[in-house]
Amino acid sequence: MRLGSKSDNPFIQILNTKNQQIQDLFLENTQKITKTVPIKVMLGDSTITEQTTVDPMHVNNFYQQVVKNLRDWTIQNVSTTNNDDLRRIFTKFEIKEGNYILSGHMSIQFHVLLSYKSDYRVIKCQKELSEIIDKTKNKENQMAEEADHFILNKLKELGYKDLDHKDLFEIFFENDELQDKIYKEIEAKSDISFQKLSKRKTELFNELDSLLIETYQTTPILIDENKLVTGEEGSLCTFDLEFIKDKNKVGLFDPKKIPERIKKNIILRLDQFSEIMKI
Repeated sequence: MRLGSKSDNPFIQILNTKNQQIQDLFLENTQKITKTVPIKVMLGDSTITEQTTVDPMHVNNFYQQVVKNLRDWTIQNVSTTNNDDLRRIFTKFEIKEGNYILSGHMSIQFHVLLSYKSDYRVIKCQKELSEIIDKTKNKENQMAEEADHFILNKLKELGYKDLDHKDLFEIFFENDELQDKIYKEIEAKSDISFQKLSKRKTELFNELDSLLIETYQTTPILIDENKLVTGEEGSLCTFDLEFIKDKNKVGLFDPKKIPERIKKNIILRLDQFSEIMKI
């Protein structure tokens, strides 16, 4: 049973009130830890501009502080998903009271933007890379064609007959030793200056990658799990109350059957969480 869901039961209504208090405190904290700061970045066209970014470490530190104070709860470590342009920091926790489990989930989702550091080295690398690409563009096409012909002829010399490009692909992936042997012969035939330029091009791409920085964007609002799954920016803090039946968690149960002692403990747990949110 998700707290916050409509119910006529007095006990669930009390839990819903407690849950709303937690939501308000959680949102207040989220707005604090997601305050943006300006940062100078360089775009791909070498334009220097100012962007704003959230510091994910503030979020991580807040979540760590919350779970550190959840004594007696079973806690899932604060974790971060690492997709290309979408990140999520989250933690889950639960506690058993009699035959009931109160579980919580805190999460924040934000988008990642890539830019370059405001560093003149970016422009130098881009300029040198552009010059190399201009020099090697035609040579690469020529070498690709020559390599295809060379490989086909070499395979025929080794006894492979009536080959087309599809056969070539299959043979190469089935025979690593043959692949290495032929590639070494191709490299030996290639122009030395071209090899140096190709190596330098790879070095420049790697250096440009090292000059990339991430900025983080989110919206300090509460969202539900559906919006979280579809990739929307925002935060959520949810609580569920479940009944343990035959060692399985059941979301549908009769709240009237919850013992008074268990009810008091559940309310106490939510009150304790509210106090933690006031840090």
